[in-house]
Amino acid sequence: MSEPFQRLEKAIAGLETPVAVIDEPALWANADDLVRRAGGVPVRVASKSVRVRGIVEGALARDGFAGVMAYSLAESTWLADAGIDDILLAYPTTNRAALDDLIAYDRRRAAITLMVDSIASLNFIDDAIGANHPSIRVCLDVDSSLRIGPVHLGVRRSPVHTAKEAGKLAAAIAKRNGFNLVGVMFYDAQIAGLPDSSRAVRLVKARSAAELLERRSTVVDAVSEHTKLEIVNAGGTGSLEVTGADPTITELTAGSGLFNPTLFDGYDAWEARAAAYFALSVVRKPAKNIATLFSGGYIASGPSNKNRQPTPTWPEGLELSGAEGSGEVQTPVKGRAARSLSIGDHVWMRHAKAGEMCERFDAVHLVGADGFVREMPTYRGEGKNFG
Repeated sequence: MSEPFQRLEKAIAGLETPVAVIDEPALWANADDLVRRAGGVPVRVASKSVRVRGIVEGALARDGFAGVMAYSLAESTWLADAGIDDILLAYPTTNRAALDDLIAYDRRRAAITLMVDSIASLNFIDDAIGANHPSIRVCLDVDSSLRIGPVHLGVRRSPVHTAKEAGKLAAAIAKRNGFNLVGVMFYDAQIAGLPDSSRAVRLVKARSAAELLERRSTVVDAVSEHTKLEIVNAGGTGSLEVTGADPTITELTAGSGLFNPTLFDGYDAWEARAAAYFALSVVRKPAKNIATLFSGGYIASGPSNKNRQPTPTWPEGLELSGAEGSGEVQTPVKGRAARSLSIGDHVWMRHAKAGEMCERFDAVHLVGADGFVREMPTYRGEGKNFG
């Protein structure tokens, strides 16, 4: 048995499965690698890709990291109350109760920056908490997809794409009472979230990076005519080197690169070092080359295809059954390695995405280089469900 599985196996010997495990040396080596790849630009931690407050705080304590990118306003107020003082909400919110909570305390409003992409976003906030609310920090989400004629390459996010559109919205926000525009965000999903799977993909990513390098600058100039920007946020785990080279930006965002799930195995810029696993136990052997595991149906969000399923990682030589896949309460794996598996043995799996694994567990178990185990609650384990 190879490292790290010999160490991990020994560490969880007394634990019941399913169990989520973080290889701590790999985790912090990945953190250092993110900082290296960022080239001196501060890295904001994407909490949705972690969902373990202790790990988020651990990353923030390291050089090169600054602030959190949260995915929920309720999560943001919770993190602010826990002492995190720089939180950028990645998506617009319609959570009325959370908006009430935001304006209830000045320290929350000072720590949290909301995301907006339209006048309708501002109207909703005013309708929810009253037009006379205290000043709220906001950031403008700018669509960073690549558009070639009618073709849209990237995710569908903000309706704001051009410098003219951004400047017009910035002017409207600047005239609006109760809002302070402090930032712009550019998420290049077609670069950061797309593995280098072919020459065509590499060409599209290079073209998009060149287009964004020019457009980001014009957008920032247009918005800066109406406000003083504190935040120019861009990038993701898969695009740190490219995006970080743009002198226009003030910070990058990354989170998945701490855990390096299977969707990040196919990038040219760095070699993914797996840090997050879950272990399942063999509960039956329906055939010599098949072992059935308890639980394991942890399917990642996104297009429903094979690469959204968890991947058997140890013992080597196992694969999911094409007929059953990853099951709600049982997961068959097959292959020559299954011949040596017995009832009660462990099979180690990797999730396709990063933080989503933690929605299935109340705790993760961090295993140190010396085999020492620390149990750390996930958001779920702290009784928090942010949707």
